[in-house]
Amino acid sequence: MNTEKRVAVVTGSYKGLGFEIARKLAKLDNIQVIISGRDKAKGLEACEKLAQQGLEVDFLPLDVTDDKSVENFVNALHEQYGRVDILVNNAGVNPAKEAEEGSVLTAKLDTVISTFAVNSVGPLRLCQALIPMMKEHNYGRIVNVSTEMASLNYIPNDYYPLAPSYRLSKIGLNGVACLLGRELKDTNILINNYSPGWMKTDIGGADAPLTAEEGAETAVYLATLPDGGSQGGFFAEMRKFGGPFALPW
Repeated sequence: MNTEKRVAVVTGSYKGLGFEIARKLAKLDNIQVIISGRDKAKGLEACEKLAQQGLEVDFLPLDVTDDKSVENFVNALHEQYGRVDILVNNAGVNPAKEAEEGSVLTAKLDTVISTFAVNSVGPLRLCQALIPMMKEHNYGRIVNVSTEMASLNYIPNDYYPLAPSYRLSKIGLNGVACLLGRELKDTNILINNYSPGWMKTDIGGADAPLTAEEGAETAVYLATLPDGGSQGGFFAEMRKFGGPFALPW
């Protein structure tokens, strides 16, 4: 099924922040949203929840750490939609609650590597796979979910948990955006990172001040930037500053 709508892929989107990003994008008339994740049953359940709200979304299985899964995902996009216009790299992990994550000196290297595989390499893998499709239509918007905890300017004095595996992986993700922003500067494919803030999700916990719905707003803003919008930027959660606010790398 080819579509003239913009086709938006949101990774890790059958719950939490990813679900809210998908829901907000699906409310826009000109966007067809594809929910994705490793668990097909949960993905279809998320589609049904949105259908009950009058929102039509589709689900395609995707494991961002697996080359074959990504290949199958891209083939399905080609066959069913013929295009992809928006990519929100939301899928992520944060092992910060593990005792070893209290110090860079005790962080398990296996944990560091597995966190990088999801949070840094996964988004890069999706970008490499989907940007060629975006180039076919001279249009693309890529949004990576990062964190203020990855700002090298903030790390020496911030109040967040040390969380070395998570921080280092998101620093890597910021590097992906910088490099791709440079490479794509003369195209209509815009890539930007943002920090959604501390939210009430599985990762953020019940004490967080923001809801996932609130954290999704900046992602939607960046996913729908007009031509000539920000390229290779790093943004804070907009509610914190009353509008778009660039963070230091």
